[in-house]
Amino acid sequence: MNARWSRRLIPYLLILPNVLIYFIFIFVPLLCVVYLSFTSYSMLSPGKWIGLSNYARMFNDSIFMGAVGNTLVFWLVTVIPQMLIGLVLAVLLNSKIRGMAIFRAGIYLPSVISGVAVSMTWLYLYDNKNGPFNAILKWLHFSGINWLGDTHYSLMSISILGIWVGTGYAMIIYLAGLQSIDAQLYEAASIDGATGLRSFLRITVPLLNPMTFFIFVTATIRSFQVFDYVYIMTKGGPLNSTNTIVNQIVDTSFGQYEMGYASALSIFLLIITLAVTLINYRVGTRTLE
Repeated sequence: MNARWSRRLIPYLLILPNVLIYFIFIFVPLLCVVYLSFTSYSMLSPGKWIGLSNYARMFNDSIFMGAVGNTLVFWLVTVIPQMLIGLVLAVLLNSKIRGMAIFRAGIYLPSVISGVAVSMTWLYLYDNKNGPFNAILKWLHFSGINWLGDTHYSLMSISILGIWVGTGYAMIIYLAGLQSIDAQLYEAASIDGATGLRSFLRITVPLLNPMTFFIFVTATIRSFQVFDYVYIMTKGGPLNSTNTIVNQIVDTSFGQYEMGYASALSIFLLIITLAVTLINYRVGTRTLE
């Protein structure tokens, strides 16, 4: 083998292990899930080919459609506040004051803590009898709230947790973007008479568009895949008010043992996640241009 072919072949050999791992552990299982979504397979029977019956059943399943609605509400309620609060915190913490790194780490910490640990902590905070939140309300002479047991508050309570967890991640990304902006741009704007707010709107916000696009896409994907908080804190209740798509998939597969139907639900989640991501990408790339 001559040197020319060696140079061409070596890069492919270097990426081959990763390609094989992806093919074996991602692509092949995905194909299996696609196939199972067209069958009545369960852990109790081998199942048979039923075509699109699982997908037709999906759209007539009121519980699953409710889970889709809850997931969309969670997405709408959590993503934008994460980004706005994260941006404000990044601007406030973008300074070289001694000890500022401690505040940055403290705000970012919830994003890297185990979801189980976070859920258990917030279970205590939301506790009806001894929780700090209700204790504060009673101290202010308000009646306590059944945060996780009332259908009017349960999804909102999970969403507040989602905002708290995701804000630190958004802050770190925005902080990195702020520190990459050339200070001379602000100096030039100041010489031209621009106020701090005007500089922020005309310089900071446009230059942070790539970070905004990245945060929005990743936060959207995470919100569609929310599961651990719901499973630990409410199990999807009360009355399915916090039931999400992933929670319903897990219950259908490992609770009801309907693997074929659960596979169809998984494919549906994959499709809507991919669709929203592509739309975000299309809009984001136009914005960046």
